[in-house]
Order: sequence, then structure tokens, then C-alpha cells
Amino acid sequence: MLENPRSPRVRAVAKLTKRSARQETGLFLLEGPQAAREALLYRADTVVEIFATPTAIERHTDLRDLARDAGLEVIFTTEAVLDAMADTVTPQGIVAVARQTPASIRDVFSGSPRLIAICEEVRDPGNLGTIIRAADATGADAVILTGRTVDPYNPKVVRATTGSLFHLPIVVGVELAAVVERARAGGIRVVAADVAGDDFLASRALLAEPTAWLFGNEARGLEQEAIALADVSLRLPIYGSAESLNLATAASVCLYETAFAQRSERSI
Repeated sequence: MLENPRSPRVRAVAKLTKRSARQETGLFLLEGPQAAREALLYRADTVVEIFATPTAIERHTDLRDLARDAGLEVIFTTEAVLDAMADTVTPQGIVAVARQTPASIRDVFSGSPRLIAICEEVRDPGNLGTIIRAADATGADAVILTGRTVDPYNPKVVRATTGSLFHLPIVVGVELAAVVERARAGGIRVVAADVAGDDFLASRALLAEPTAWLFGNEARGLEQEAIALADVSLRLPIYGSAESLNLATAASVCLYETAFAQRSERSI
């Protein structure tokens, strides 16, 4: 039982809330039973340690069994220790540490993908996490992060993905121009989501073909240089009085519309 919130081991875990520590160690933090469960179910090979209070394990006995199947022993802690490790106010009694496993751009495009989400300069952790979750839900082949997009292993991003981080490839640290070049070489149309783009409904038929959506910064959108790299730019219609859509909401609509179009095309 870990009881001292100030012990070196506890502090090492707590430091993973900081990007510098994640970059130095190649590890990241998982908080709560849902994140730990998805990691153990889909990428058990990446899980390094699991910490839990006895009460939490009594509520989530499946996690103990999944950990045992992965060759891991749950390390029991006090509530105070869990609170010291976690980024959230209420970590629900379970924290895990996992290895970062970003995918390579080569692997993504060698698999003949049909739907990709590219995030250029997306800075809000909640938005990025939601886009990753939407990409997972729509059956996208990968999410690619370019520019100064927020770290996908940021605790807020990890929480917002609700486990989808472990379900599909995430590529980090690549230049947008290189991604677009790869996409074109693979016969994939790059579509920029832009408020000044062409009418979405008029161009809907294009989405049945392999598509890489390009999403930009929450406040500024995409820079002109980024839009120029795309094959086409489209805007979602606003029928009410809203000034605009939240980035993650707009991305979800774009990804789902594309998934609908591609699946409808295959069923014909």
C-alpha cells in the first residue's frame, strides 16, 4: 500500500501531468476506470503500472482481472496518494501509467486509408479529444496532428477521448505539407473545413471518395497557406442565428457525413 503522497514514486507519476515529463519519459497518465479499462482491453502492452484504492477495485473487479491477464499487479494506494497523482479533482480511485505509442505517417498511408482527420494548430485539449473520439466513432483510419496542435497525451485530451486514444492510430510531430503530399500520392482528396469554403451540400458527392479532412485552430481557423495546400475547402451551412459551430462539433459533422457517404457508396 502506497501511503505517502510525497514519496518519489508518487511524485514521478504526478509529474506526468506536465508535458516536459511526458517528453522525457515517453509515458503518460490515465485517470479513472474507463481510461484504464480501454487501455487494458486494446493496448495492454503499453500499460506500465496501475494504481487503485481498495474501494475502487471492489467496484471495478474487471480491471483487476484485466491487469492480471496483462501480467500486471494493481498497486494499492490511499485516497490521498491517488489525489496527489491525478490531474482531476475526482480520479475515481484509479490511475494508470502507459507508454506513448504514436503511429508513423508511413504506416497510416500504407494501409490504403479512406477517412483521415488532420488537426492543424488545434490548441484546446477538449476539442482535440472530442475529434479523436468522433474519428473513432466514424471508423476513421487515423488522426494526424500537425503544427502546434496540443499534445494528445495531455491528461485533458486523454479524458476527452474516453478511451478512443487506444482505438485508432494517432500521428504526431509531422508537417502539414508532408501529410498532404502523402495523401495525394495515395489518391486521397484533402478537404479543408473553412468558413469561406464552397457550399458543403453542393460538394457532398466528393466525400464518397477517400478523404482527409483538414481542421484548423479554434479561433483563427486555417491559415491561407494551409487552405492552399488542400484540394478543396468546404463550409458547413448555418441555418439558425449561431455565429459559428464549435470546432469539435463541426469536425464531428464532417466526419460523419463522410462516413455516411462512403458506406452508402460501398452498398450500391
